[in-house]
Amino acid sequence: MDRDGGPRVPEQRAPEVRGDTAELRFSVLGPVRAWRGGETLPSGSPQQRALLVVLLMRDGRTATANELIDALWGDEPPSQALATVRTYASRLRKVLSPGVLITEAGGYALRTPSGSLDLNMAQELAADADKARAAGDRYLARTLINKSLGLWDGEALASVPGPYADNQRTRLEEWRLQLTETRLDLDLEVGRHAEAVSELTALTAAHPLRERLRELLMLALYRSGRQAEALAAYADTRRLLADELGVDPRPELSQLQQRILQADAELARPVEEPAPVHAVRRPAQLPATVPDFTGRVSFVRELGDRLAAAGGSVMAVSALAGIGGVGKTTLAVHVAHAARSHFPDGQLYVDLQGAGTRAAEPETVLGAFLRALGTPDADIPDSLDERSALYRSTLDGRRILVLLDNAHDAAQVRPLLPGTEGCAALVTSRVRMVDLAGAHLVDLDVMSPEEALQLFTRIVGEERVTSERKAALDVVAACGFLPLAIRIAASRLAARPPW
Repeated sequence: MDRDGGPRVPEQRAPEVRGDTAELRFSVLGPVRAWRGGETLPSGSPQQRALLVVLLMRDGRTATANELIDALWGDEPPSQALATVRTYASRLRKVLSPGVLITEAGGYALRTPSGSLDLNMAQELAADADKARAAGDRYLARTLINKSLGLWDGEALASVPGPYADNQRTRLEEWRLQLTETRLDLDLEVGRHAEAVSELTALTAAHPLRERLRELLMLALYRSGRQAEALAAYADTRRLLADELGVDPRPELSQLQQRILQADAELARPVEEPAPVHAVRRPAQLPATVPDFTGRVSFVRELGDRLAAAGGSVMAVSALAGIGGVGKTTLAVHVAHAARSHFPDGQLYVDLQGAGTRAAEPETVLGAFLRALGTPDADIPDSLDERSALYRSTLDGRRILVLLDNAHDAAQVRPLLPGTEGCAALVTSRVRMVDLAGAHLVDLDVMSPEEALQLFTRIVGEERVTSERKAALDVVAACGFLPLAIRIAASRLAARPPW
């Protein structure tokens, strides 16, 4: 167990990630689920999900057949347990990407990319919260713990059978409760005692023998000016412990009762720390998408899947390249709007003017981004390096999509990229970003004749194009099948009856 009470996750060895493996994500903090990009993968029967859970929780270490049988059935395995395990493993192997579920030393192991499991993400957030609290930043610590708790989606390992799942479910729920206690403790430290009372009242009713919750409730009541209720909560606790367990409250609880009786000045609400000077903002800067977006189906799916999987990658960057007028911006904006739900903390946008004579300066763009994220002008440094560092720090722990449109080159883009997982960047440019490390490169060509005619039809009108199909084909061909040229020509034709 980690010192925060969660199940200890050994440091993951870096798996060999190939192909679409990096797009895989798994959840165990709720129903057991798997995704590839934006696609939900079938996880099979409850027993098959139980096998998946065992392998996920071992972090790449091999589980022998006997260990898997014990985990799924305990002391009463079926007569064909080994064959059943092999069947489940075979089915999972077909569902997951190649090379993910491997057979090794007579057992099985999962080779998944770092950050693909929600439990690991929750533990990293909790560890970061510990560091922030130790450094005196209680507001950040509270935010990080809330993010960790927010990864839960109901009961952990919901409806997964077997003794292993039962044991892990108990451990995870205990850790969740410990995280909640820590967050409530931070609530009291930052002066949110009044808000904490109702939650603590519900939690003590659900967990009546948990003395730490009782202690926090007494303190919250006292700091809310409800001294009599705080003392009554102690009396209830003492009576309950005596009736149920035949024991007295722990010393810390008894000492708190005495201090409340004495109206100890040190128990009074601590001087409230000043709230952060700037409120966290949720930017929504994407330009409007065109209502008649047409075609590009494979590109929409490819880019959409990569953005949907950004939560489990270090930082997803996709760079679209193509000649002017080929539709890079339109495609990027359309895909970005479709992916907004994956980036609940906001979306940033800038036209970098890379095709013009004076491209936008990265430090100017960073200043605008920082202000959009809530940073006061007085806190924005002057140099490019300092602004870039502050920008990455501001994005840390948040899920934000950055659309960098019309970039001049990779040097202009690099300072504007987020630095942590959960964020993603879409870049459009007339040059191919071969020197942008780790970027997923997409080359956008002109539309196919069918797509071009479809776009033309949506603007001009189906009836008119149907009656003069050859003329319409001649127009889109004369436009070189470029979306921008087609849109201009179609808009002009739509405004006047004759061709």
